[in-house]
Amino acid sequence: MEEQQPKQEQTTTPAAPAAGGIKVLLVEDDRFLRELIAQKLEREGFDVMQAVDGEEALRKVGERKPEIVLLDLILPGIGGFDVLKKIKEGPDTNGIPVVILSNLGQREDVEKGLGLGATDFLIKAHFTPGEIITKIKAILNEGHK
Repeated sequence: MEEQQPKQEQTTTPAAPAAGGIKVLLVEDDRFLRELIAQKLEREGFDVMQAVDGEEALRKVGERKPEIVLLDLILPGIGGFDVLKKIKEGPDTNGIPVVILSNLGQREDVEKGLGLGATDFLIKAHFTPGEIITKIKAILNEGHK
């Protein structure tokens, strides 16, 4: 029985990076969609912060340093591309993966987002909240290896 205890610790340790307590900043001005995705993330064990505009997003990135940012592009005030640019220019924040989650899907928008340093570009209409979470987990698992 003594040999089983270390094995249990080893199996629970790798599970932690998958979701438990990982800080996600969800930047989305659409209340319904923001709450839907936030609830799904919280059920998966993520620590979810929410922002409704670019100013609030940048403030929260600076204060709480999330491990990943889900970023809408069309926001009141500072737009998503500018938020992405500022995150990637910051010496303390440039390593944070940013996943763009937008209705903009033109090739130019995707290329611009990826060119500014986004990790991925998801078009809202093409992904369910569950698929978005699967993408987030894959990105985070790549970073924790």
